[in-house]
This record gives sequence, C-alpha cells and structure tokens, in this order.
Amino acid sequence: MATITIRPASVADTALLLALIRALAEYEKLAHECVASEDSLREHLFGARPYAEAIIAEADGQPAGFALFFHNYSTFVGKPGIYLEDLFVQPARRGLGVGKRLLAEVARIGVERGCGRYEWTVLDWNEPAIRFYQSLGAEMKREWIINRVSGAALNRLAQLAGPR
Repeated sequence: MATITIRPASVADTALLLALIRALAEYEKLAHECVASEDSLREHLFGARPYAEAIIAEADGQPAGFALFFHNYSTFVGKPGIYLEDLFVQPARRGLGVGKRLLAEVARIGVERGCGRYEWTVLDWNEPAIRFYQSLGAEMKREWIINRVSGAALNRLAQLAGPR
C-alpha cells in the first residue's frame, strides 16, 4: 500500500500545479479552455492577495494529485463556506485513496475554519466521480444551474455598471 501524504502547496509547486491542472483539463476534454500560466498561478495563489489555496497529495513521495479551493459565503447559513474548484488524481495513482484524502483534508480545513458548507461541481458525464462523491455523502443538487459569464461577455456586463 502506498504512503499518502497531503501538504499545502507552496510557490515552489507552481510548475507542478500547472502540470496537474493541464492533466485535469485533458481528462475533462477541456484542454482548449486551459490558459492558466505559471505566472498567473504564482500571482493568484501565492501573491500579495491570494484568491485560492491548493494542497498537494504525494504517494510514496511522488506527486499524485491536488485540490484547489477557496472560500465563499452562504447568506442562508450565515457562515463562510469552502468551494472545491478542482480535484485531480493522476490516473496511475487512482484507487489508492488519494482522492478521498484530498477531499477529507479540504473538509477538515473547512471545519477548522468554521465553514457551514463544502461544495463543488462535477461534470454530468463523469459517472465514476459522481458515484465516488455520493459514497462520501455528497448530495447532487441537480436543481441548481451554473451560470458563467467570461471573456467579452464579462467585459460587456462590467461596462453596464457605468463609471465609478
């Protein structure tokens, strides 16, 4: 059985994180949307104002996967929440419990920080992940639809705010 360790990502892990993010994008058939760079990750994860955090899983001392998360806020619960943006385990390391350990570590961080919710999304075609998440007690909130505005549409929407 592999020895699995989980640790906070550091700026020295920037290239590793980018490689894992690109592998995730390939797995999700979204590589064409992956435009992240080492510079953007370094700035937004480890810069003056970090927007997210990441943890790295290692199996027998070798990188096995990562989780990237950030805080949100639930007005209904009246508490901060934690949102898992990405979870990825390298294919050769699946089945060792790495994904469960990463999910559990983010849950531990959320509980430690007083979060009232832990949420994430999953692609509707990813049946293995859906079954895995349900086995851990996750509820599929199928009545909620994600809305996304990006690129030119984001810029147009921002312009509607008018001058400051």
